[in-house]
Amino acid sequence: MNREIKILIVDDDQAVREGLKMLIGGSEGFQCVAACASAEEALEIIPGTLPDVVLMDINLPGMNGIECVVCIRSAHPEIQVMMLTVFDNTEEIFKSLAAGATGYLLKKTPPAKLLEAISDLVNGGSPMSGEIARKVVQTFTKPSAYQFPDANLTPREEEILGYLAKGFLYKEIANALFINIETVRTHIHKIYQKLQVRTRTEVLLKFMNR
Repeated sequence: MNREIKILIVDDDQAVREGLKMLIGGSEGFQCVAACASAEEALEIIPGTLPDVVLMDINLPGMNGIECVVCIRSAHPEIQVMMLTVFDNTEEIFKSLAAGATGYLLKKTPPAKLLEAISDLVNGGSPMSGEIARKVVQTFTKPSAYQFPDANLTPREEEILGYLAKGFLYKEIANALFINIETVRTHIHKIYQKLQVRTRTEVLLKFMNR
């Protein structure tokens, strides 16, 4: 993106909100358009700010973060929602993904990694913390979890799909396979076309339904 990435923060912990505001506001290419203490406040503000990304906590007063994701994605499907939470249990992860979240990070994520994940999100990725990705992968018990025979994926595409499901960022996939990031993007675009999905989250949900 050539312009700044607009970010809205939703977290009831004031210290967390202020910390994220300082990080985003002080980082080139990012803009914090609002920081909300509740889901209800966020839903009121979003139409006037139209952020690119919402950083969403789960445990909020009143409406919880997962319920808020459903409302945001229903009214504004173009807005990407990244869960940013302390919850790392499988149930909350899959509830969030099913609600429409396109990323899931733990609050202990280092600042540089958080900013990198936000950039990845707006460029079509679905970043997840390593612990979260491992929990997702563990739910797929069959060795052929990354194979979709009816999609006619090439061996390279299946390899990249495996890295995607493990939560690797595009740059990390490129480094692991010793190819450039644009080649990774091309492969992922073809994978999504063949699987008839638009995001990594939709790929994971396909795995769940198999």
